[in-house]
Amino acid sequence: MKSGDVISVYSDIKGKCKKGAKEFDGTKVFLGNGISELSRKEIFSGLPELKGIGIRMTEPVYLSPSFDSVLPSYLFLQNLPSALVTHVLNPQPGEKILDLCAAPGGKTTHIAALMHDQGEVIALDKIFNKVEKIKQNALLLGLNSIRAFCFDGTKAVKLGMVEDTEGGPPFLPETFDRILLDAPCSGMGQRPNMACTWTLKEVTSYQPLQRRLFTVAVQLLKPGGVLVYSTCTITLAENEEQVSWALTTFPCLQLQPQEPQIGGEGMKGAGLSLEQLKQLQRFDPSAVPLQDTDIDSLRGATTEDMMQLANKDCIGFFIAKFIKCKSA
Repeated sequence: MKSGDVISVYSDIKGKCKKGAKEFDGTKVFLGNGISELSRKEIFSGLPELKGIGIRMTEPVYLSPSFDSVLPSYLFLQNLPSALVTHVLNPQPGEKILDLCAAPGGKTTHIAALMHDQGEVIALDKIFNKVEKIKQNALLLGLNSIRAFCFDGTKAVKLGMVEDTEGGPPFLPETFDRILLDAPCSGMGQRPNMACTWTLKEVTSYQPLQRRLFTVAVQLLKPGGVLVYSTCTITLAENEEQVSWALTTFPCLQLQPQEPQIGGEGMKGAGLSLEQLKQLQRFDPSAVPLQDTDIDSLRGATTEDMMQLANKDCIGFFIAKFIKCKSA
C-alpha cells in the first residue's frame, strides 16, 4: 500500500486481527473506500506515536456528514438523550448548579445556555486535561457563568474545618439548587463500538463508584432541590437498581416525572413499581430495529411519532429525576 492508493476499509469485529497482518479471514464489516494518506511502511514504522488521518474516506457506507468544527462558537454536538437530560434538570437563571462529572462539558455548557448564562455553574472532573477542555468549550461558546475545577467528585463535601477554597470544592452541604450526576458508567449504550474488550469485573466496578457520587450529590443538594442521575449504559445494575437503592437509602428523596418524556419507561427487575418505572426514561435503540421503516410513511407523522422514531435511532441512555424534600 502506497500513499494515494484506493483502499477498502473494514472493521475487525472481534479484535482478532494482528498488527501488520496482510490477510485477515476473521469476522469483519465493510465500512467503505478511501484514499491512503500514508504508505503502509509509514503507518507501521510510526507506531505508536503516529497520529492523524491514515485513510481519507471517499465512499463511506454511512453518509452522515461530519459537523465537527462547524460553527464551533455556536454549536456543541450532542446526541438526543444527552441534550434531553439538561432539559429534565430544567436549570433556572440565578441558580447555583453542580455538574458533578462534567467532562468534556457538553451538558455543562447546555446548562449555562438554558440559564441564559445567569447564575453559577460549577463543573467538576478529576482529570486535568478534561477540565481544560471544559474551560475551552465555555470560552469558545462565550459562557461566563461556568467555573470548572479539577477535583474528585467523591470528596466534594466539605467536612469539618477546611481552608476557604474561594468558592471552589469541597463545598458545604446543601449548597446547590440543582445537581446533574451524569455518572461514570460501563458505557454499553454507546455506539458504534465494533470491538468490545470489557471484562465482567470492569462492567460491575461502576455501581459502587456511582453510589459514592450519588451520596455526595444528595448531601450537596438543598432541600427542595432537583437531582438528575443519568448514564449512557443499559445495564439494570447501573440504572434501575441505583434508583431503587437511592429511594431506600435516602428517604428525603422522591422520584419525579420528567419533562420532556421521549424515552421509554424503566426496565423491570429492580423492585420498582410500575408507576415508578413510568417516571424513568430509558433509551434502548436495540429494542426496535429500523430496517423496515418506510420513509414515505413519515410525511404525515405527528410530533409524538417522530419522537418515538428518534428514540429508536440514538445511543442507549438512562435518566432519573429526584427532588429532595427535606434535609438528609
